[in-house]
Amino acid sequence: MVDSPALLDRGLAVEPRPWEGTVFRHMFGDYPPDRENTRGARWNPPDTPAIYTSLSRAGALAEAEHQLAVQPMRPRVSRRTVYELAVRLRGLLDLTNPELLASVGITAAELGADDMTVCQRVGGAVAWLDADGLLVPSARSEAINLVIFPSNLPPDSTLDVLGEEDVPV
Repeated sequence: MVDSPALLDRGLAVEPRPWEGTVFRHMFGDYPPDRENTRGARWNPPDTPAIYTSLSRAGALAEAEHQLAVQPMRPRVSRRTVYELAVRLRGLLDLTNPELLASVGITAAELGADDMTVCQRVGGAVAWLDADGLLVPSARSEAINLVIFPSNLPPDSTLDVLGEEDVPV
């Protein structure tokens, strides 16, 4: 999915930095909070594993509610859980600045679009550049999301469960 030298040049202009904090992840059913998305989503092309989290509980729930809302029929789920996770990364790229997002081709329209090609291209480039995380604005709320690329995590990174909360189904 990394097909633009200019995109990689812009990505290299953003300095990766260590990041440590608490994030939230919503999971359906009995899936564990470290389960990777390998089918592709907003910031990861197919076959680029990613773990989607939010810096706020409300942001994680907004993303999950959107997933449910776009289904032709609301699926019945046996369990919904919000996990609170402690995360430590060595090389995070912060793309929360709107000007920086625009410089890599992402406007508000692309951020919220059903066609995720542009965002996937950026996420794929970030993963290819060996960053282990990407901070981005949520397409579903005012929250900031953290996308983790687990294939790039060094041994000293952490993704530890601090707590979990069942959400009414």
